[in-house]
Amino acid sequence: QVQPVESGGGLVQPGGSLRLSCAVSGSTFKFYAWYRQYPGSQRDFVASINSGESTIYASSVKGRFTISRDNTKNTLYLQMNSLQPEDTAVYLCTVRSYSNAAYWGQGTQVTVSS
Repeated sequence: QVQPVESGGGLVQPGGSLRLSCAVSGSTFKFYAWYRQYPGSQRDFVASINSGESTIYASSVKGRFTISRDNTKNTLYLQMNSLQPEDTAVYLCTVRSYSNAAYWGQGTQVTVSS
């Protein structure tokens, strides 16, 4: 059973940093991504990385966030710098298998506030 588990969220002041982690059990995957969800809203794409290490970022986070993964630990990361109040959301990770099955974590809350 593949179950991504996010961690690392919390409360941070504007301009601060957080690093989110997503531990994924099971086999390797062809696609890994972070999304975020605001209350009462759909999930918005944040960043992705594929098996070839190519990355894509939403324009709103480019230059501030960095996605990476550690295959030895089966863990996906999202380094978030220069955080702003509009970055406040639940952050979810998702992975896609080579058979195109998608798996989602439960999310971790990030709150940016002074």
